[in-house]
Amino acid sequence: MKKTLLVALLSVGFGVAAYSQSSTTTTSATNLYVQPAPFPPLASNYDHRFGAGIILGEPTGFSLKYWLNDRMAVDGALGASFQHSDEDESSFYMHGDVLWHNFDLLPVPSGRLPVYFGVGGLLRVRDDQDNEVGIRVPVGLSYMFENAPIDVFVEIGPALDLAPNVRGEVTGGIGVRFWF
Repeated sequence: MKKTLLVALLSVGFGVAAYSQSSTTTTSATNLYVQPAPFPPLASNYDHRFGAGIILGEPTGFSLKYWLNDRMAVDGALGASFQHSDEDESSFYMHGDVLWHNFDLLPVPSGRLPVYFGVGGLLRVRDDQDNEVGIRVPVGLSYMFENAPIDVFVEIGPALDLAPNVRGEVTGGIGVRFWF
């Protein structure tokens, strides 16, 4: 659990540092605030800003994402969880995150490949056991196709269950979404 917590804290720290470096700059001669250049606008296939699809992993189920602006989005997943349960029993899982995207870190010749990180919460509802509530810190990649309203993604989400017991874990998976 200590390792998972350390990974989560380091992920947040590096993400906040990268975000703060990209969002403000000052000139050394005049020490004036310079407004950063905005991230490139979303591709025309993503103008509707809402995506829905599937995720395989922890959880396995449905994935949703909504762009708030050109670098910030909220996402969520609903599905089945198989962690911390009996072999015959699965549970309902849901998470929601706020995500920040960096489109410049991994340039690609076609489409877009943002690296993202965020923070959110998770809930597991179990039939014969206590429900679990926790926080997660996802980090991932999302490839946005240039000529199709589809993206594929992979993410890992170190998490810390807070109730009923404090326990570290790893969530995440791979998925695909269609943009409406």
